[in-house]
Amino acid sequence: MSIKEKLQNDLVAAMKSKEELRLSTLRMLMSAIRNKEIEKRPGVLTDDDVLTVVASEVKKRTDAIADYTKGGRLELAEKEQTEKTILESYLPKQLSDAELAAFVDAAIKESGATTQKDFGLVMKLLMPKVKGKAAGNKVSDEVKQRLTGL
Repeated sequence: MSIKEKLQNDLVAAMKSKEELRLSTLRMLMSAIRNKEIEKRPGVLTDDDVLTVVASEVKKRTDAIADYTKGGRLELAEKEQTEKTILESYLPKQLSDAELAAFVDAAIKESGATTQKDFGLVMKLLMPKVKGKAAGNKVSDEVKQRLTGL
């Protein structure tokens, strides 16, 4: 079963069980997926494409949580956090810090990077390996930290 089919089944289950927040979150996600299909044309998304959309929606929630917390709107931040948790359940297990560090070290070794100037080369090798398993900004920070330490 594809991720999109699983989302559709979960949407129907949320309708039947009358879980309002889960239902609205899944509807929003399905709408984002449909928009991506229209944008992509011919309209068929792979599971990787769907995961990219889910990750994008998670990032939107993360940014909104920070903004709402900064603005003192804790009730809205809690709602966004709940939506983020629902969306994250469809993403693959995220890499731990140690696992990410091992990937970064391997990419630095493979690329032969020695300075901060080699950042782009390392990221180019690393991102396809960790796509969907780690947030881009977290990967970027780890690479910068490792290259600074060389």
